[in-house]
Amino acid sequence: MSVCSIVVSVLLGFVTALARLSSSAVAFGIASFYASFFRGTPLLIQILLIYLGLPQLGIVPGAIAAGIIALSLNYGAYLSEIFRAGIIGVAAGQREAALALALRPTQIFWRVTLPQAMRTIIPPTTNQFISMLKDSSLISVMGVWEVMFLAQSYGRSSYRYIEMLTTAAVLYWIMSIGLELLQSRLEKHYGKAYQARK
Repeated sequence: MSVCSIVVSVLLGFVTALARLSSSAVAFGIASFYASFFRGTPLLIQILLIYLGLPQLGIVPGAIAAGIIALSLNYGAYLSEIFRAGIIGVAAGQREAALALALRPTQIFWRVTLPQAMRTIIPPTTNQFISMLKDSSLISVMGVWEVMFLAQSYGRSSYRYIEMLTTAAVLYWIMSIGLELLQSRLEKHYGKAYQARK
């Protein structure tokens, strides 16, 4: 579930960031409202609104689907700000130099702006992914069979809460370490590319 949420939140965050940087007032307004609402309200309330509120509108998502939607919308809002800040943080001179080489705006974005922005985007983005892994435990309120739900269930049936919850903590920790290792490799990759340009 977390993997699906990560993929969707990255796509949503990227599109939202571009909308907030666009010259379209409509796109900017919608993207800004979305980012403000989902960054300004508790994730648990968002989960319950989607899982319990949507059925009143005739939309009945399953527990897993509701969890993916809630995590994706919440973290997509945070990632949009990270992406936006990374993109505008690239020196204007880089874009001006690319324009002087007669590159098209799309070429400038994909070949010049985004690769340089990645150096500042990767660390906070990875932190958000780690937070998402931990926040996926909130999905247990809907009875989804994820790590926290299983730990509570087995702990309740065996009266071994310490062992079960410690196991859950270790599993979350291992997944976080995996993301940290991925972050390190990506930072080295984009760092080498940046040094090569210099």
